[in-house]
Amino acid sequence: MKLSRETKIGIVGVIALALLFYTIQFLQGVNIFSTADKYYINFADAKGLAKSSPVYADGYNVGIVSSISYDTERPGSGVIVEVSVDHGMRIPAGTVAVLDEAMLGGCTLNLRMGNSPVQRFAVGDTIPSQSANGLMAKAANLVPKLEATLAKVDTLLTTLNALASDPNIRAILANANTLTANLDRSSAQLNTLLANDVPAMVKTFDQAGQHVTALTDTLAALDLAATLAHVDGTLHSVQTAVEHLNDTDNSLGLLLNDTTIYGELNRTVTGAADLLEDIKAHPKRYVHFSVFGKKN
Repeated sequence: MKLSRETKIGIVGVIALALLFYTIQFLQGVNIFSTADKYYINFADAKGLAKSSPVYADGYNVGIVSSISYDTERPGSGVIVEVSVDHGMRIPAGTVAVLDEAMLGGCTLNLRMGNSPVQRFAVGDTIPSQSANGLMAKAANLVPKLEATLAKVDTLLTTLNALASDPNIRAILANANTLTANLDRSSAQLNTLLANDVPAMVKTFDQAGQHVTALTDTLAALDLAATLAHVDGTLHSVQTAVEHLNDTDNSLGLLLNDTTIYGELNRTVTGAADLLEDIKAHPKRYVHFSVFGKKN
């Protein structure tokens, strides 16, 4: 049977439309030749979730968002999201769906899989949802703290500006520079002292120590016991002499202790003095001489 030209054009057009439809679905992540299991999730807020967005199970891509619809019959009840996941995928009980917000807008749907080994969701069931404290939520929580921190930083900057404009600070800095220069000079003098004077002092101390050591060696070499014995004998002799002087059985003892001898000596000295005075006064009584040898 011979097809007309119009029929051929129609067939080509249908094939082109089918290919275009398949291409669009493929670009959206939908594989029309594969079977998929559908589940439903109810979110209070879709947070910008788009159709054909990927669905992740603990971070692994397991399907796409096939449709998003708003429950017009029950306003305020939320958004119903239909997801298509790989056929035969087991979703255990305890699994929750979470919308993780991205930094630059939009969000991704992540299934946090449960750990039930027996129970699981049946195809067409509604998976419960859970609010996620994603990066944007944490950033929103940080905004009040950031505002308080910025206020403190602003106060700190104002204080620093006030301090920087205070003339006393400049004077303090100038004094600090002067003090630093003085410390540098003192450090140089100290280095000179340590390099010159201290070694000389150490050498002097070393020599003095050597002298002390020599004196100690000399003292150690002396027969200290014999010296002390000799000193002890000398002291004993002195003590004996003192005892003899205090005793009256000897001349020195009598001279020092007998008052009679002292009186006699005193009278003798007095008489001698009187005799000398009389000789001076009357020399002729005691001395007789003549030029011619005649005695009167």
